[in-house]
Amino acid sequence: MHELIAQTNPQWHEILLTALNSLDPTYVAQLSVQADWLPGPQRIFAAFRQPLSEVKYVLLGESPYPRAASANGFAFWDKAVKEIWSDKGLSKAVNRATSLRNLMKMLLVARGDLQEDCSQAAIAALDKSPYWQTAEEFFNAMIRKGFLLLNASLVFRKGMVNEDARQWRPFLSRVLEALILQRPEVAFILLGKIASQLDVQSVSTSQGFKGLIAEHPYNLSFITNPNVLQFFKPLHLLDRHE
Repeated sequence: MHELIAQTNPQWHEILLTALNSLDPTYVAQLSVQADWLPGPQRIFAAFRQPLSEVKYVLLGESPYPRAASANGFAFWDKAVKEIWSDKGLSKAVNRATSLRNLMKMLLVARGDLQEDCSQAAIAALDKSPYWQTAEEFFNAMIRKGFLLLNASLVFRKGMVNEDARQWRPFLSRVLEALILQRPEVAFILLGKIASQLDVQSVSTSQGFKGLIAEHPYNLSFITNPNVLQFFKPLHLLDRHE
């Protein structure tokens, strides 16, 4: 994996190389001879192409999408999704991607454009011209705002989600510890059981934990969680003007 780190931003190289030493060599050897894990070698460290010096938020999901057409190395970014909206509300591709669908609905509620009714009909009735129109636009805008889109497990293997999460936990802890040393003001958004199991000490500052711990967006409750809405409301992530 050392040669894959060369594809990341140079600001991460030393941190990632050090963190690699925390991985079980037997586990790494397994990945090197297997070809069916996602998002694949060329995308496994894709999130770290963003300069460390620009990171303001760490959005931590669970594991890569379980579909080759969707997994691209960025948390919550389904690369199979092109258009976000349709004349019926959300596009068919977004509606099939449960986490992304609920994320979009939550942002519409946080923006004040939806309230109790989050149906397709309610979304269809909105003027969507102020919003980002494609998934690529939306997630690239998040990255420009300083979001590091990470999964708690960098690998998905069918039937091995918990095992992969356990294997990557020491690696991610080392990365986050190093990030905090250089970016002590960074905020963490830990979404889902796997992300919340990270050692909180590794994602804390001297002032205590900064950010949000909440359920994964595949839960309907995420859409109206008051803590989630309070955190995301001032960020205006859907707005095309920046």
